[in-house]
Amino acid sequence: MTKRERALLACETLEHIYPEATCALQYEKPYELLVAVRLSAQCTDARVNQVTPKLFKTYPTLEALAQAKIADLEEIVRPCGFYHMKAKSIKEMAGQLLEKYDGKVPDTMEDLLTLSGVGRKTANLILGDVYGKPAIVADTHFIRITGRLGLTNSKDPIQVERDLRPLVPPECSSDFCHRIVWFGRDTCRARKPQCVGCPMSEFCPSFEEKM
Repeated sequence: MTKRERALLACETLEHIYPEATCALQYEKPYELLVAVRLSAQCTDARVNQVTPKLFKTYPTLEALAQAKIADLEEIVRPCGFYHMKAKSIKEMAGQLLEKYDGKVPDTMEDLLTLSGVGRKTANLILGDVYGKPAIVADTHFIRITGRLGLTNSKDPIQVERDLRPLVPPECSSDFCHRIVWFGRDTCRARKPQCVGCPMSEFCPSFEEKM
């Protein structure tokens, strides 16, 4: 079986298990997703979803975020960890969106990467979820599971993205990434993957090695 065939089977299997491919982070406006992703660095999505309602209620606009007192912003995002750095980049990012992009979240990788705290993972998430463009979000779940499926030999996010782009149909890529995250939490966990009974065991090289 080729990598392409295995990737297509994975797409089909996960679509059946998770017909609704949704982002675990809760948001209403495009820039709120940017903020939520920034807070999610080395923090759980569940914790971020507990913090963002208060954050967005306190600062309901980009202008409010850009003008926020850094100490007040830090206090709200403190539960997400690394709050000094995260508060600083969120405030800077809000200012950049207002000054450079008239308050609109950019729709290109090149422009998104100019924003404070935004890397390729975040940019791909925005391109896929907000603008419906092909996107490979190489987070820890994605890297782990695509590696176990034998779709990549790398743990470098940029290389994993390069490896997977030709394997996953562009129109499925964003949803596939979300489904991988849910699958990683439910079944293919980091420490104790539930290989027995796994719906992808028939074509998973890692399962064959274990058995």
